Amino acid sequence: MDNDREYIGEVEATRVRVLSEALPYIQQFSGRIVVVKYGGAAMKDSALKDRVVRDVVFLACVGLRPVIVHGGGPEINSWLDKLGIEPQFNNGLRVTDAPTMDVVEMVLVGRVNKEIVSLINQAGGSAVGLCGKDGNLIKARPEGREGIGFVGEVSTMDVRILESLLKDGYIPVVSSVAADENGQAYNINADTVAGEIAAALGAEKLILLTDTAGILEDYKDPSTLLYKLDIQQARELIAKGVVSGGMIPKVNCCVRSLAQGVKAAHIIDGRIPHALLLEIFTDSGIGSMIVASEFLN
Repeated sequence: MDNDREYIGEVEATRVRVLSEALPYIQQFSGRIVVVKYGGAAMKDSALKDRVVRDVVFLACVGLRPVIVHGGGPEINSWLDKLGIEPQFNNGLRVTDAPTMDVVEMVLVGRVNKEIVSLINQAGGSAVGLCGKDGNLIKARPEGREGIGFVGEVSTMDVRILESLLKDGYIPVVSSVAADENGQAYNINADTVAGEIAAALGAEKLILLTDTAGILEDYKDPSTLLYKLDIQQARELIAKGVVSGGMIPKVNCCVRSLAQGVKAAHIIDGRIPHALLLEIFTDSGIGSMIVASEFLN
């Protein structure tokens, strides 16, 4: 019995320490906008999915204003397979012909988006699902490379609908499908959309949930994680090849958002339970934070 009481006492003491450490950050970021790009393993593992959703609701409950932007590549591939359409890629970009675009829109807007909205609502939040077409949130244009079909990029952004939802206490959940001036739908990279939304909203933070620990000086050695760096250092790491492959567009996305006024951009491992809370509300964080040079120290 004494051992049980001792264990319970240690657990409660740990909870109190965590809350105490979190309090200054809760006070600092209350009322601030945090844009979270939700993707990777955190979308596929049901336990991680539940934790991410609860973390988002927690952020809203303590006064932050989260906006979720999501992808859904594995779900798209699953439905392409069911419909007998072979997924194709060109230099890492999904080749999006007309039939594939139909599936992308169906899956991202009609299934993945509404599932996330439903999970947030079940966890006690109030979420509203959107895509780039809603309220003219995003106007798209062709990405420009040949042979990739209806892959787009952000042409213009009008975030008034997001501002209205945030003002009324809702959590916007945005899928990265948008249309051009003629109504043609385009598939846009979700990291890019998250970065542009963060910039347009003047967000405090842009957070990319990934399947990596963050930016590593040696990609084979997790102990070389860079916890904090500035824009210039991030660009130098790309130029030196330290940041390579799929991390390049993520880091570039962070740099672009910072150049447009976002205070901090984070690349964190979404496979870690409660990764969002650990990154925002603890002194050390768990991933890589990129900031403008004047905020480095």
